[in-house]
Amino acid sequence: MKKYAHRITISIYTLIVVCTFVLLAWYGRSYYTLPIGDRYFHPQYELLKPSGYLGHGLGITGAFFILTGLVIYSLRKRVKTFSGWGRLKNWLDFHIFLCTWGTVMVLFHTTFKFGGVIAIGFWSLAIVWISGVIGRFIYIQIPRTIEGNEISLNELLEKRKIASDLLWDKYKINFSEIKNTGFSKIRLQLIANSISKKEFRHIRILIRKQKISEQRIKRLDLMRNLFHYWHIAHVPFAVIMVVILIIHVSVVLFFGYKWIF
Repeated sequence: MKKYAHRITISIYTLIVVCTFVLLAWYGRSYYTLPIGDRYFHPQYELLKPSGYLGHGLGITGAFFILTGLVIYSLRKRVKTFSGWGRLKNWLDFHIFLCTWGTVMVLFHTTFKFGGVIAIGFWSLAIVWISGVIGRFIYIQIPRTIEGNEISLNELLEKRKIASDLLWDKYKINFSEIKNTGFSKIRLQLIANSISKKEFRHIRILIRKQKISEQRIKRLDLMRNLFHYWHIAHVPFAVIMVVILIIHVSVVLFFGYKWIF
């Protein structure tokens, strides 16, 4: 059930982001498609420009979502007090959702006009977002406990041995003989032993998990190294993005742009 709940959650996250992008693009389609010099005469200019009511609001909301996503994931990952607050994988998904949602809003806040320091900040944001998606893929390839702690190679080998022993002791299935083949070769053997449908499904799931475990053991070192180098690329651009965001907000406040406040 947890697996389906997770899929539903990811689907909701995706739907929210896609709907936000589509609605904003549709609402301002005639404005965003104009050349920069012609936008001043558009009836939606005062509303959609970066300092406009909607444009400015998108920038503030997007920045808030991005910073919130960064802070809450960092707290859950690094502060021991929050270590028991749900699975780290779920927090990572929420972190990516908030940062993606915020990025969409910041994109429309810029009205697709990039230049100067703001361009550096936006492209840093884009790199952070892309590397974040890649990082999540690498992250889920490294086996972890329910709390999100990385499982050692010895623990993986022990788990594999326990499952292999169960297959042999209870069903006389030698996993080492079938790990590189399909499930069909042992189907007849199980049918001959009058295995129930429920138990048949259980065996199939167990064998599939064993095959996944085998693949993860083979590429564990590779994924760990990739994750290490990913941090080297991801973190500096995140810092650059935050620094430029602070500079941008400070300049905006200095010139008196305070939105509805």
